[in-house]
Amino acid sequence: MRFHSPSSPRPPRARRLLATLPALAMAATGLLATTAPTATAATAAAPHSTVSTKRLCAAPSHPGQMACLALARTDLPQQPTLAPDITPSGYGPSDLASAYNLPASAGAGATVAIVDAQDDPNAESDLAAYRSQYGLPACTTANGCFKKVDQRGGTSYPTADSGWAGEISLDVDMVSAVCPNCHILLVESDDANMSNLGAAVNTAVSLGAKYVSNSYGGGEDSTDPSSDASYFNHPGVAITVSSGDSGYGVEYPAASQYVTAVGGTSLNHASNTRGWNESVWGSSAGGNGAGSGCSAYDPKPSWQQDTGCAKRTVADVSAVADPATGVAVYQTYGGSGWNVYGGTSASSPIIAAVYALAGTPAAGTTPASYPYAHTGSLYDVTSGANGSCSPSYLCTAATGYDGPTGLGTPNGTAAFTSGSTGGNTVTVTNPGSQSTAQGSSVSLQIHATDSAPGQTLTYGASGLPTGLSINTTTGLITGTATTAGNSTTTVTATDGTGAGGTTTFGWTVTGTGGGCTAAQLLGNPGFETGSATPWTASSGVIDNSTGEPAHGGSWKAWLDGYGSSHTDTLAQTVTVPTGCKATLSFYLHIDTAESGSTAYDTLTVQAGTTTLATFSNVNAAAGYTLHSYDLSAFAGQSVTVKFTGTEDSSLQTSFVIDDTALTTS
Repeated sequence: MRFHSPSSPRPPRARRLLATLPALAMAATGLLATTAPTATAATAAAPHSTVSTKRLCAAPSHPGQMACLALARTDLPQQPTLAPDITPSGYGPSDLASAYNLPASAGAGATVAIVDAQDDPNAESDLAAYRSQYGLPACTTANGCFKKVDQRGGTSYPTADSGWAGEISLDVDMVSAVCPNCHILLVESDDANMSNLGAAVNTAVSLGAKYVSNSYGGGEDSTDPSSDASYFNHPGVAITVSSGDSGYGVEYPAASQYVTAVGGTSLNHASNTRGWNESVWGSSAGGNGAGSGCSAYDPKPSWQQDTGCAKRTVADVSAVADPATGVAVYQTYGGSGWNVYGGTSASSPIIAAVYALAGTPAAGTTPASYPYAHTGSLYDVTSGANGSCSPSYLCTAATGYDGPTGLGTPNGTAAFTSGSTGGNTVTVTNPGSQSTAQGSSVSLQIHATDSAPGQTLTYGASGLPTGLSINTTTGLITGTATTAGNSTTTVTATDGTGAGGTTTFGWTVTGTGGGCTAAQLLGNPGFETGSATPWTASSGVIDNSTGEPAHGGSWKAWLDGYGSSHTDTLAQTVTVPTGCKATLSFYLHIDTAESGSTAYDTLTVQAGTTTLATFSNVNAAAGYTLHSYDLSAFAGQSVTVKFTGTEDSSLQTSFVIDDTALTTS
């Protein structure tokens, strides 16, 4: 039972089991960390010995049948929902943009097609959850960004399948991560036979897609050259295919002479200039790892010059695929929300989206040839192996071309553009470190030169402070710097031959905003006065009982916890000074008698009419967690910070808030 102070008699609340109280008490006295660890991309970079996975699709059972190449981590708990300030485990959009030096704004209007088998009935809603979590623009049927069709281009979708649904989630999430401005066309084939998947590829092209990702594969057979001609010979269309997840060995359609075969790497943060390093996904002992090798049936394309394989060599390029350094994916049909996925099913849509960032392929060309004309615009992967073989480069990384990683991984988009650079050199002048006051307008001209006369340069930028953008034609950076902080900005200039140059510089947006004084705006932030004022609160919310310990001091705000239908509120109105960076923070402990992954009881956090976060019984944990939100957008305005706890008719959930702050700088 919960006990109440005499000043606010209320019905007793059901309390958490006594076994949890010692942990809460320790947290309240500082013996446990008061800030629970948040999941980050680094969570995915686990030692390989601790990683366990499952393949989402069964292995092919007969010739001509394909299997998806997605692997899901099983050693990590799936997370049904996350508060907006909690980062999912696994690499997300900003990680991939940083690792592969990708432009922040490109690909607008480009359509990347995803070809998979079976139906994912939750594809659009899961995609919305992924994009919302990372602050990406909405991509829906309603706004024309997302479209799902069957293999004939209609809406007679095939039978739903949970394994292929996971593949679909991985594919659409990776296109979103790399090219947020791209449109997505999902084409679902009737089943996993090559004839139907191939028909879906043809449909994707007929519907206008210039980039088509295929994250599946099966054994080679003598009919493959015929399938090449029927399904993959589409000049002017970049078609990417996963190389496989079983280590050294060749799969089809990665072996097709017309596609870009995409291998896989392990991707880790590093203290080098790039900030990352990569090695082959796999081991010399074989087993799980990127596929590679020499095709038994497909002829060698003219642009491949390696001498140890008379036919087609796999792969051409690569990207992250190791589940131990995997990517965040949201899946609910056959999944329970957020998880970490890997496999070359991740690397294929990544590369398809990089092609889309690079621009429309030239008519009549085979985009698989482009990286071979721009080898200097790739990160060469020189360590690791996916098995043992002879000649060794087919399974072991080496300087230059090798089987598991091909020519390497993207370093910007220049390697994925048409034509030859002709030896052109593009030089971008470094403007030096930049410093801008928050709320100030910016006009910074980037200058670049080309060794060849008459070339037109296209500009891109990553890492720009929030509110700024670059004109892709002129190289002028403009906008208003809205958020204080430090950024590392990289500007790229690329000419019509695909030759490119970059420069990197620091950019600091100061939070002074032209005279802002640091201050704490909330009154009674820890509720230690024993009353609500200047907060407004439901009766009994301000509480000093021991049933739920405070984070600091004796008092806290305890919303709900009755085990019956109930709503509690806590609110305070403040004025954020003009030009200030403002940050709302608070410690939250959620205690529940509910179980499972359904959100029965919720806590909504609002600033004015803007919902900052929604928590529920699903987020319950021992101890307090610190949450922070940027309210700089309310500078110069009065804003009401409000917490609303809503409990259903049975089983209590307590939302306990303490040590609030709204600070300016």
